[in-house]
Amino acid sequence: MASYDNNLIVIGAGSGGLIAALVAATLRARVTLIERHKMGGDCLNTGCVPSKTLLSAAKAAHIMRHGADYGLQSVEPQVNFAAVMERVQRAIATIEPKDSVERYSSLGVNCIIGDAEFVDDHSVRVNGEVITARSIIVATGGTPFVPPLPGLESITPLTSDNVWELREQPRRLVVVGGGPIGCELAQAFARLGTEVTQVQMGSHIMDREDPEVAAHMQEVLRSEGVRIELNARAVAVAPGALTIERDGERSELPFDQLLFAVGRRANTAGLNLEAAGVKLSDRGTVAVDEYLRSSTPNIFACGDVAGPYQFTHMASHQAGYAALNALFGRLWKTKVDYGVVPWATYTEPEVARVGLSEEEATAAGVAYDVTRYGLDDLDRAIAEGNADGWVKVLTKPGSDRILGACIVGPHAGEIVQEFVSAMTHGMGLKKIMGTIHIYPTVAEANKLAAGAWRKARAPQGALDLLGRVFALTR
Repeated sequence: MASYDNNLIVIGAGSGGLIAALVAATLRARVTLIERHKMGGDCLNTGCVPSKTLLSAAKAAHIMRHGADYGLQSVEPQVNFAAVMERVQRAIATIEPKDSVERYSSLGVNCIIGDAEFVDDHSVRVNGEVITARSIIVATGGTPFVPPLPGLESITPLTSDNVWELREQPRRLVVVGGGPIGCELAQAFARLGTEVTQVQMGSHIMDREDPEVAAHMQEVLRSEGVRIELNARAVAVAPGALTIERDGERSELPFDQLLFAVGRRANTAGLNLEAAGVKLSDRGTVAVDEYLRSSTPNIFACGDVAGPYQFTHMASHQAGYAALNALFGRLWKTKVDYGVVPWATYTEPEVARVGLSEEEATAAGVAYDVTRYGLDDLDRAIAEGNADGWVKVLTKPGSDRILGACIVGPHAGEIVQEFVSAMTHGMGLKKIMGTIHIYPTVAEANKLAAGAWRKARAPQGALDLLGRVFALTR
């Protein structure tokens, strides 16, 4: 085309799309952002915000139930489930203006609510109108996957998308899936008083984490009343019952509500990607290269629709690269940096990780040393009665270079950030040990873990010599 309506069109106003559009508008490019449903995407409306709001209510109920641990009277909480879920909606409504059409329009983004479909590699139809752009970014996110089980049509299953519509608390909830979403929701509902059964195909939940983390979290969830069925496969659904199979034997799990948390699939349906020559990967995501370019060079993708990571912070991270490469790719382009990727699961205790785990390092043939610091030694954790957890750091043998860190404990998602920064900027444990940490804080565990690393490598011969010298000078 001789000219275009826009420099950039962004399809999808979730975490990735919002950031991509904002970057383009900040650089004074003309950008149109198209969203078919709600601004803010999954994170605001059905993911991070509602789930963490629900978890906070569940934690309050848990503390009430264990008041005696703090010298208070333990009481069984009287849960007003409808009020809990309305509080979730208030949290969404409070944050919503940050992601609204009004705000992004004021920042120079042309926002359109409607279904977008490609006409060709530079044209998109929305609300019956065709608009054009030199470059286009697909940031349509993902949708919870519901396996096509026999009998599924007889019920309305729950997912992380629609569970927030509940106003009547289920007496019995079956959660299929042992990943972060399944574990968070299983613990939250159990703490609010629902009888929860969690079904996991594998031999342990949280299969992306260290085996010791998975084993520990299984103990925690079971101690809070969650029934965990491992090595179990969901095979059929009937009203009020899920049939599972283990070692060739079948059994039924009764439920009032059935929730699936078995992964997500990319939102590509209805986009007419074929018209633009955009190919999909074997996983059903938009196939992209290291610059987030699709098979059509002027069309890019970021976030869950592209992968490989399905995290809100990864969508935001990718979005900056996608926007800059889409706008300036004819002059220069930058590869996405996946060198340091952290994540967290917001159960209690929280689980956070960055870099290699022991299993991954072993599988990759990477030599490593392990340093471990238990939170049962941390003053702040002891004072708060929340000392369940540890900091584990993998380092390169003979060096303080950090290969990975795993934290289990209160605020793990916050305190892991120090390791993320250190790994990103090439700092080792010596720098962490030499940094002043406020006392008493949970983040002090990082400094103490670094100190444990140093103590294990103290030059004993030199220290013994010093001891003799000081003995002579007394």
